[in-house]
Amino acid sequence: MGRIQDRLAIVTGAAHGLGAAIAQRLAEEGARLALLDLDGAALERVAADLRARGRPVLAQAADVTEEDAVQAAFARIEAECGAPDILVNNVGGARNRRIWEMPAEDWDFTLRLNLRPTFLCTRAVLPGMMERQAGSIVCLSSGARNGTPWSAADSGAAAYSAAKAGIAGFVRAVALEVSHRNVRINAVAPGPIETERTRAAFARMEQTVELSPNRLVPMRRVGQPREVADAVLYLASDEASYVTGSILDVAGGR
Repeated sequence: MGRIQDRLAIVTGAAHGLGAAIAQRLAEEGARLALLDLDGAALERVAADLRARGRPVLAQAADVTEEDAVQAAFARIEAECGAPDILVNNVGGARNRRIWEMPAEDWDFTLRLNLRPTFLCTRAVLPGMMERQAGSIVCLSSGARNGTPWSAADSGAAAYSAAKAGIAGFVRAVALEVSHRNVRINAVAPGPIETERTRAAFARMEQTVELSPNRLVPMRRVGQPREVADAVLYLASDEASYVTGSILDVAGGR
């Protein structure tokens, strides 16, 4: 316990699924939290649960795809909570279509949703982290950066795969820019993880036995949000003090 005691961690997309699990895991290890999400009502429920467990939490509804919203949110966080020690870029998602059926606006939406918040939020924290010569940034990539047979068979996911490959490239490049200032940036790349948003899709894919995640993942199961959160905690903590520019797969062997 206490691996990141009293450090200020910003988690984006914290109202549901992986983001909520990451916030909970960081809180368990002593972090102070600033949580951001577009869904303000759900975000406040996550924050209230963490406050009930004795952790200080600032929750703010914000659209982190918008530059002005990011600047305002991060200014408020610094004014009310202090300088962030940890940033978890968790916002992501997709409008999946098979590539020959995908409207350009769905392609643009998916790349914007995954890449733009990662850029804007990372840019917002880096000047302070570099000045203090301390800080850890963890981004959410995905095993989908290499393509996933179950997604291809079910609905197509080329835009999502491209976006998550972009996250991996972003992490590697930014690490080279900032490592000399003792700021680390890494990514966790989940495989198929069961959340409230993926459960129904995985159940549907089970009907296509040959291409279901349970068949194709070597560990023969989908993962749980806590398993991703544990990996984020590791990269955010001093236990990963000599790790930067890395992509940590949490994908059951995929």
